[in-house]
Amino acid sequence: MNSSISQIVIAVLGIGGTLAAAVITQRGADRARARELEHTRQLQLEEREYATRQAQLEARRTCYATLSAGTRDLANVMAKVLHALDRGEMTEELRADLDRARREHRMRHAEAQMVLPDTVAEAASTANRHLGDLYGLLMRLDGNTARQGENLEAASESMGRLWGPLWEMRRIMRVDLGVTEPDQDL
Repeated sequence: MNSSISQIVIAVLGIGGTLAAAVITQRGADRARARELEHTRQLQLEEREYATRQAQLEARRTCYATLSAGTRDLANVMAKVLHALDRGEMTEELRADLDRARREHRMRHAEAQMVLPDTVAEAASTANRHLGDLYGLLMRLDGNTARQGENLEAASESMGRLWGPLWEMRRIMRVDLGVTEPDQDL
């Protein structure tokens, strides 16, 4: 009976070892599959986050481009108005162009306020205040309602001071987009 029992024990151990090996192999495969699925999920999450960041960056870039273009357009029209006032050649067409440029700038500035980070919003607001002050001065000069000390020379000086805030706004936008280093001069 010793040899029969030994053979049974050996057979049981062999079958048990074979079954245990299959279970261990299956568990290893399951763990590998779970790690692979988790890795795939993580990659998908990172891809979605990257796509979201890229979409936000593109939206800001587009916003910055339209705001900058509108701001510069208004400033250029104001320069034309200033020169026309200086020469005494102000026309209804130029007044309409100034009104159009101001409306477009205000719309772009209002839209931008919804997406601008604080640093850019502050620079855009500073530029907007300078544009508004100059616009008011030009309108008063054109309407012969200028206040004490307001004249073409004052308007010309204000026009000269306008470009600094516009360039600073542009620089801060470029820094935010990663185009320019924060301490790099343009």
